[in-house]
Amino acid sequence: MRTGRIGRRLLLGGFFLLIPVLLILFPPEPHHCDPAQDIICRPEFVNDLFETPTIFSIGGFAVNRAMLLMFLAAFVAIGLLWFAFRRPRVVPTKFGAAMEAVVGFVRDEIAIGIIGPSGAKYLPYLLSIFLFILIGNLFEVTPFINFPITSRMAIPAFLSVVTYLIFVIVGFAKNGLGYLGGIVWPKSVPVGLRPLVGLIEFVSTFLIRPLTLAVRLFANLVAGHVMLTLLLASGVVFIAHAGDIGARATIGIGWFALGMAIFLFEIVVALLQAYIFTLLSAVYIQTSVHPEH
Repeated sequence: MRTGRIGRRLLLGGFFLLIPVLLILFPPEPHHCDPAQDIICRPEFVNDLFETPTIFSIGGFAVNRAMLLMFLAAFVAIGLLWFAFRRPRVVPTKFGAAMEAVVGFVRDEIAIGIIGPSGAKYLPYLLSIFLFILIGNLFEVTPFINFPITSRMAIPAFLSVVTYLIFVIVGFAKNGLGYLGGIVWPKSVPVGLRPLVGLIEFVSTFLIRPLTLAVRLFANLVAGHVMLTLLLASGVVFIAHAGDIGARATIGIGWFALGMAIFLFEIVVALLQAYIFTLLSAVYIQTSVHPEH
């Protein structure tokens, strides 16, 4: 037992030691940085950090790296569930137990915990978006990928639209036109305030919810990708040119150390943003299933 624990710690430590080596061997694009003049390497346009090259074309349809990573994230999520549950066991493997813990968390703490007993029917959707977003976010800190697919607005926007359609359709299916009436004319507030509160609730429910759901995920991953790319690329470039720039190379050590700290922080952000998106999706569905709450 103790030997296995030590082995896992060594494996984890080796992974984090491998990251700086990979970054030095395969540095991010420095965008024509001049370490003798610049204080930090940065592209002329921030959009350059998010443009992905076309890999191949099918007819007139171009398939770029972001599209391939999107499908990879979906296949990884499917593969994790398939390998974990393809052969149910009385005593699951460590991997199976870990996946059961993930499924149980989403089911008990988000689906049923937020929506109620009827939340079990929404588990497949909530589990799917949680795993897909988590894997897509973790691509940011995955060697040789280093690009979060959720930093492209189309993906958070699409997922938020799907959540929007689900909670709106469920709201009308469960409550009929009373769903809309409860929003624009809330009976729980004084009559004099109902027009104002109703307008606010209408805009919040049908316009603000899907927008903020998408922008929150998108903005956090954009910020993380920009910081990691600039800091780590600058650190590698400055250190690599130590023979030419002398003492200025110490600037690169500082950038690289800060970049590695943010690298670890981004792992937490990846998990947290996947959780927040899934949690808010469940909250919005709950307000449609039980509008009186």
